[in-house]
Amino acid sequence: MRNFMRTILAGSIALSALAGSALAQDNPMVGGAEMFADKNIVENAMNSADHTTLVAAVQAAGLAETLQGEGPFTVFAPTNDAFAALPEGTVDNLLLPENKEQLTKVLTCHVVAADAMSEAIGTMISDDGGEHAIETVGGCTVTAKMDGDNIVLVDENGGEATVTIADVDQSNGVIHVIDAVLLPQM
Repeated sequence: MRNFMRTILAGSIALSALAGSALAQDNPMVGGAEMFADKNIVENAMNSADHTTLVAAVQAAGLAETLQGEGPFTVFAPTNDAFAALPEGTVDNLLLPENKEQLTKVLTCHVVAADAMSEAIGTMISDDGGEHAIETVGGCTVTAKMDGDNIVLVDENGGEATVTIADVDQSNGVIHVIDAVLLPQM
């Protein structure tokens, strides 16, 4: 009987470990933090060490409440390194209160009013002959195309951003991490 109980206990522990492993796979890591599908875009982004500049910009633009709303939203989320690659002083200038309108325009050119997972974006690209125009909530048009297995977004100025982490599911949409800031034509 004792060996039977040990076997049952060992089996229970193994199943618990497998279940925990499966749950961890469902919540991808971004910026050193687990992203939870039951949290909204802002809640998850605030936990990512790679998105502190984006979070600060969203707060400065007054968009946090909107991006915590029902959605659905697809957010192409530039990393801190993406913001750092902009010309020196650009981010500091955009964060000034007098430039809130311009900051809002830049940020909303990263947001689509839909829940678009990478497979759907890839299908749209394929169906449109290799490029798909995406209208953002900021009124910008971003062109999506494929580079091998990677989705690449081209802004209105010809700047390109590659999706480095796709399909980070959120309670109000999805985040796709990108390696460059998409800029509207100004």
